[in-house]
Amino acid sequence: MTCRELAAFLADYLARALGPEERAIFERHLAECADCAAYLRSYAATVRLVKQAYDDDPVPADVPDGLVRAIVEARKRS
Repeated sequence: MTCRELAAFLADYLARALGPEERAIFERHLAECADCAAYLRSYAATVRLVKQAYDDDPVPADVPDGLVRAIVEARKRS
């Protein structure tokens, strides 16, 4: 596996969507290539940060349902 090929499979690897053979090849390359291992760590950290940025806090009980629906609809449009 080349570094370019590894980059194409990063999302599948993190989603645990690679088959056992593909995963073994992927992990073998990671063990041999410090640059790709660092890239994977950076990529995984970026995914984690993006998910955290879009995590919604629970809506307080006193917020009217109509307001919550309006905000959700506005987010869908933007």
